[in-house]
Amino acid sequence: MKHTLADVVEIDLHNEPQRLPSEELRRLYAEEGEAGRRQDTRRGLWISVTIYLLFSLTDILLIRDVAAYTVAARFIISAIMLSVMEWQIYRDAGADAIDRTCAVALVFAYGGWLPAALMTADTLTMSYYMVFGAIFMLSVNLFFSFKFRLSLIASGIIVVLFLAALQTFPQEALFYKMTFGAFSISCFLFSSYINWKLNRERYNVFLNALEARYQQKEASDRGDALLRLSNTDPLTGLDNRRAVDQRLRDYWNDWQKSGNNFAAILIDVDFFKRYNDCYGHQEGDRCLVLVSNALKKAIQPYNGSIGRFGGEEFIVIAQLDSHDQVAALANLICRTVFDMELVHEQRRDGVSIVTVSVGAAYTRSNAGSKLEKIIHDADRALYSAKASGRNCAKLFDPNDPQTSDESENVAALLKIAVAQNLVSLVYQPIQNAASGKLEAFEALMRLRMLDGTPVTPGLFIPIAERTGAILELGRWAIRTACRELLIDSQVKVVSVNVSPIQLKTPGFAASVAAILGETQVAGNRLAFEITEGLEMEMHSDILRCISDLKTLGIRIWLDDFGTGFAGLSWLRLIDFDTVKIDRSFLHDTSSPRGKAMLRDIVGLVRNRGHKILVEGVETDEQLKLMREFGIDQVQGFHVGRPASADTFRATSVNDTRPNCLVRPA
Repeated sequence: MKHTLADVVEIDLHNEPQRLPSEELRRLYAEEGEAGRRQDTRRGLWISVTIYLLFSLTDILLIRDVAAYTVAARFIISAIMLSVMEWQIYRDAGADAIDRTCAVALVFAYGGWLPAALMTADTLTMSYYMVFGAIFMLSVNLFFSFKFRLSLIASGIIVVLFLAALQTFPQEALFYKMTFGAFSISCFLFSSYINWKLNRERYNVFLNALEARYQQKEASDRGDALLRLSNTDPLTGLDNRRAVDQRLRDYWNDWQKSGNNFAAILIDVDFFKRYNDCYGHQEGDRCLVLVSNALKKAIQPYNGSIGRFGGEEFIVIAQLDSHDQVAALANLICRTVFDMELVHEQRRDGVSIVTVSVGAAYTRSNAGSKLEKIIHDADRALYSAKASGRNCAKLFDPNDPQTSDESENVAALLKIAVAQNLVSLVYQPIQNAASGKLEAFEALMRLRMLDGTPVTPGLFIPIAERTGAILELGRWAIRTACRELLIDSQVKVVSVNVSPIQLKTPGFAASVAAILGETQVAGNRLAFEITEGLEMEMHSDILRCISDLKTLGIRIWLDDFGTGFAGLSWLRLIDFDTVKIDRSFLHDTSSPRGKAMLRDIVGLVRNRGHKILVEGVETDEQLKLMREFGIDQVQGFHVGRPASADTFRATSVNDTRPNCLVRPA
């Protein structure tokens, strides 16, 4: 499935407006002013009848002897024609039918009055008064907006009636007949010509107006299309970031004014970079299109809107009434993508299909007055979903230390931690299981508030990784470990925990080399512990960085082996110097099954040729078991608790007594 801009907006800016055939234009012209023509003709006939009846006064003055007949004819004809027209209006007759009725009314108005008027004895006066017929011709051709053919017929009949009436005058009035006959014909020709011109001009005006409307509509359509294009993601057809921002503002303003709560839900396709790298960008695009279509269909019952928020990130906004509805929608989104069962065999968490991580936030009264707050909350919930194993939905919880406002305080604290000496290192010893000699120390970071209150690593380390503060803290930890324990050769090896984010950062290996050069410490005295976590995606940047670090002589340890999802893959790809088995496996050895599992893990790692370190040794019995299993090194409270560098510098590294170290409470 390939989507292009043309799929979103089909528009050709060079297309000419569609040209209609002449018959279609005539039909549109007739329909254009249908209602207006009906009302204009009706109004015109009422005005004409009023003037027609007022001419009864001239009948009384000029042809008094037949005035009774002519006035009666006027009123009878007027009443009949107005009644017929109003009946047509009532029956919703067309404008053409009403025009014909009006034209007939004008002809009958003259034709009905003329015979009665010709009965007058005052022929001289009547010979001049008869020119009154020219008014009817002018009315037909100029006063009303009749079509040319109807005007021609009606005015032609009036001319014929006038010429016929001229024949009733004595023969000696031949010059008079010729003069008034020529006048009547001239009026007929002149007014008919003007009527033709007016009809043609009205039609041209209609064509120009139609052309203007077409052009306006085309410009409006193009503007709408360009607006849709500027607000539409070209790949998925969803709202793009610009449109999403506007929708967010609309929802936010509505919530501020009317109290209509809404939720912002961020959706991230899990391990999408690996999908793109393994299946290609076209398949990656196809995956995003399929996911977006499924999500769009899934949220329809909630009347929400969906947009593409980033590369593989989507956002859903919907007005909801409760946290339960938000949670239900977030879980629905998660299940919808999971049920699609799109194959993704290159991910490293034991799942072989495409899934999404979902973070949702809901409007709350103490959320502040900034729109960005709800997006920030949703982003923190999304981070929590990823940290919880992906393929799950998390709703922002202000009481959760990792997503609450307290984490924002910690994030702000981390920015000044190094400069304000709020961060420090403590070291936990690592002992040779067989000889009991101390062979190394693990550097552990500690953070305190400005008032001295300690902050647990479980809280500030994830926040440091999320905010990027881990980069500065990581460099500080490496430099401090070298200066405190390695620079004076008091200990052989110090291990420092390194975040996957640091390994992905360009120039990290170079910065480590600079620190080694600055402190004059050999690389083989420094070990980096890499946690087997969800963020350790096996891409070329990390592998290249690890290779560069090993070139510097730095030892690479795999930390917390067995708790992640890709330990075997990492053992295959990277030649680790030491593998640290997570403490949970040691603590499960109280049962035969747990002991057998630890033995199997030890055998697996040993077959790969790596040194084995087990952490969490807290009793003498556990230490004896490790010696029984042939473990190389152990670490735990039984060996020694974390303490400052000064404590360990005062202790001989060659002392083989297991509990010789100072153990601060």
